[in-house]
Amino acid sequence: MRKQTRGAALALLCVGMSLTAACGGGDDSASGDDNTITWWHNSNNEPGKGYYEKVAADFEADHPGTTVEVTAMAHEDMVDKLAAAFQSGDMPDVYMERGGGELAAHVDAGLTRDLTEDAADEIEAIGGSVAGWQVDDRTYALPFSLGVVGVWYNTDDFAAAGVEPPTTMSEWEAVNADLKADGMTPLSLGAGDKWPAAHYWYYAAVRTCSQDVLTQAVTDLDFSDPCFVEAGEVVQDLIGTEPFNKGFLATPAQEGATSASGLLATGKVASEMQGHWEPGVMQGLTDDGKGLGAKTGWFPFPAVEGGAGDPAAALGGGDAWAVAQDAPDAAVDLVKYLLSEDVQRGFAENDMGLPTLPAATDAVSDPVLADLIQVRDDAPFVQLYFDTAFGESIGGAMNDEIALMFAGQASPQDVVDAMQQAADEQG
Repeated sequence: MRKQTRGAALALLCVGMSLTAACGGGDDSASGDDNTITWWHNSNNEPGKGYYEKVAADFEADHPGTTVEVTAMAHEDMVDKLAAAFQSGDMPDVYMERGGGELAAHVDAGLTRDLTEDAADEIEAIGGSVAGWQVDDRTYALPFSLGVVGVWYNTDDFAAAGVEPPTTMSEWEAVNADLKADGMTPLSLGAGDKWPAAHYWYYAAVRTCSQDVLTQAVTDLDFSDPCFVEAGEVVQDLIGTEPFNKGFLATPAQEGATSASGLLATGKVASEMQGHWEPGVMQGLTDDGKGLGAKTGWFPFPAVEGGAGDPAAALGGGDAWAVAQDAPDAAVDLVKYLLSEDVQRGFAENDMGLPTLPAATDAVSDPVLADLIQVRDDAPFVQLYFDTAFGESIGGAMNDEIALMFAGQASPQDVVDAMQQAADEQG
């Protein structure tokens, strides 16, 4: 196994990848032209889409003769297309890396460019946040957003039901019961895309397992500690209270007004567990472009009574800009520009996420997002999304089995067995 350097906040794993994915030559990059840069991102709603178009135009103006071909797509579409690109070697020049075992696999396959020297100044300016995108002390992507997952809620709905944000799982179930009694759907869930459902298991594991157990599991791929089954039992108990929207098993996460995020944005549900990107997503799903606006509230995943996890620990991760190995040098310049103070401040002002550049964090305009920066920075550790940390094989098996558990077709033990089997097959 390839050794990796990771900060304490991001426990990550290396996985293997087929040799065919490393066979892309100089003509296989998506552009095939040293004067054209292809850039894929997932800000497909306003204001993010328009902001990135302006960023690309500004870069072109500063680099005469260079063209940036920007492709904005829904997150799930981007993930699928990137997976195909990694397998074929036909990569976009600039793309999003999530770190962990996924990045390590791309590095092992020779797909991702080492930015350690070329972006030394930007790496120094970002600071410790780059640790999640390093392999063998080398930096392969520059993180532009790093945040945590929590529960977003409609403050008016909570007030109408006379409830406060819960701090424990038993309190959460009581809050959801009160919301239902007041005629509201407590939670929306886009289980049709699997990962939103998986986040419940991930967070429960952060609450039931100690940091040492989680870190060791990522290293050893041994899931025998009973806290992993306990995490599934916690989630199974929550599912049994029926807090979710009708049809949640087929509901998409973020696409359209009937998605899980759309249901919250349009007042059809009282809350949703999602990442730090939720305000920006909701803005793109309402006619007035404001999402929940002043009614937006947030609280952390509640503590599990008797759990070994630190109640202040967080689940999260981030996104980073990476450059394909065969991309033109101008692609490196674009990524460096994307981590400039001007671009990061605009990113923050448009509520697109939580910037990693310290000089830009004061530009976050949404007060709830500003609070999340403090939550992120105060957390004793931030556990990287498990599917990213463990890599594609284990993460995929885990997410599939968790989705079955939400459908009543798998048990908490089945989830752990699927993870262990995938780890053992990986070798």
